[in-house]
Amino acid sequence: MPQYKSQLVRFAGNPLFRAEEFPYGIADQVFNPGQVMTPDGRTILLLSVLPRGERLARCHVAESTDGIHFTIHEKPLFSADDTAFPGLDNHPIDCRITWFPADDCYYIIRPGGDADTGTIAFLYRTKDFLTAEPIEIVAMTHNRVPCLFPEKINGQYVRLDRPYSAGAPYEKSFANIWLSRSPDLIHWGEHRLVLRRNCTRWCNLKVGPTVPIRTEKGWLEIFHGVQQCFSSWRYSIGAVLLDLENPEKVIGLMNSYLLTPETDYERFGVVPDVVFTTGAVVEPKSRELRIYYGGADTCVNLATGNLDEIVENCLKGI
Repeated sequence: MPQYKSQLVRFAGNPLFRAEEFPYGIADQVFNPGQVMTPDGRTILLLSVLPRGERLARCHVAESTDGIHFTIHEKPLFSADDTAFPGLDNHPIDCRITWFPADDCYYIIRPGGDADTGTIAFLYRTKDFLTAEPIEIVAMTHNRVPCLFPEKINGQYVRLDRPYSAGAPYEKSFANIWLSRSPDLIHWGEHRLVLRRNCTRWCNLKVGPTVPIRTEKGWLEIFHGVQQCFSSWRYSIGAVLLDLENPEKVIGLMNSYLLTPETDYERFGVVPDVVFTTGAVVEPKSRELRIYYGGADTCVNLATGNLDEIVENCLKGI
């Protein structure tokens, strides 16, 4: 089988977490984790798992002091049984987490809705990951899932969106990355197109955002892309650099991917040939970029790279 060389280095101990290793009952699936680093250096993951025999996933907090060994909280942070949005909160997965220092809290955006309503987006805030305060439904169908920048830009909250045509074939999904602005996190507008699908060859069908990372040379945006293959699709991970003051402006784009399915735990599972992430964390001193990503909707893994090298690769178009 061909191998597609990834630029990130996979952790030798992958998978970090398999569905069958869930400590509070057998699980059949584990989905792409939300991720953030706290000011005191802890790594927080929001693990969405689907317990065996249950129809809906629930989301548990996992925390670590070394980024490798995680303690999973028994009580879910999100579940369909305990929600502020009854009837619409049917599958708590794919959380995007933004640490927002100016507001002294973490914002969490995650998808909601169902096959009848289409996908919407919920916004929460938390300070401790023990409870999460619901704020509002902040995106109409079909927008899955907005990703909030970690600071205001020119006095406004800013986020990346990925509207798309749900139910349409991938090639007709119009799944591009947009940007919008808000004065209050509730009302969003001033929409701008940021990144088109097919911006590189390996994402000709869909692209989708993660929480942007501020660097000295621009906002580093890790994104996923979907490529049509002979028998199905391949989900890979890439990077683009956005202007600090005008983040709708692309100033650098990697033509290659950072990570693409190569290992058995990425190629085989409930959804094969998938590496997918909702964010990344950075070690400030070492400049190490850590991406916790889902493999085939069956396990959680870790891949690392150097932040500055990835930024330069965006600027050089490698």
